Amino acid sequence: MASKSNDVVPKPENIFMFIPNLIGYSRVVLAGASLYFMSYHPHYCTLLYGISCLLDALDGYAARRFNQATKFGAVLDMVTDRCTTACLLCFLSSAYTKWAILFQGLISLDLASHYMHMYASLDRGATSHKKVEKKRSRILNLYYSNNVVLFTFCAANEIFFLAMYLLSFPQFQEAGSWPWVVAAITFPVCAAKQWINVVQMVKAAVSLGEGDAENRAKAAKKLQ
Repeated sequence: MASKSNDVVPKPENIFMFIPNLIGYSRVVLAGASLYFMSYHPHYCTLLYGISCLLDALDGYAARRFNQATKFGAVLDMVTDRCTTACLLCFLSSAYTKWAILFQGLISLDLASHYMHMYASLDRGATSHKKVEKKRSRILNLYYSNNVVLFTFCAANEIFFLAMYLLSFPQFQEAGSWPWVVAAITFPVCAAKQWINVVQMVKAAVSLGEGDAENRAKAAKKLQ
């Protein structure tokens, strides 16, 4: 008589309750709270927004530390980043009406660049949008593979926008105030971040075009 198998079927993991994803949810809550205070309480808004941004580095560390990296977590992280930055830039568009077209352009560039990059990465079979080969782009490879570089650029980018946000309030507009100093220091890095976004978008467009050409060539061979 055959013996019954004693193999135990592993219990399915609840991906949505992974530690990095829980951190991601807290980022969403903090970002939402910062938006609530954005129009009338700059101190609360800056504090909440800043904590949400800092947690962006923590969720990645937790994913590696606990072996809980997931596609859902990567998308949650990117969507949270794009949405919070877009909301802040929307406020800056209304606060600095003469520069509204610039801030609207930055929103469009940020969203288009990251969407196209992620789509192109998945189309090429990459397991993560952060895995960019040097032959594809040395700049993007360094940007995504070096955590110090990535954190520095992302942090300086958000800090510059936060400094501009604070400068829209009369109590911070005095010449030489600390938001002016912070804005001056972080502006070059923020500008470089926008250039990286342009490079990312162009490289993604080229990658998608190459993929289309390859698929059309394969389809043409089948018809021969």
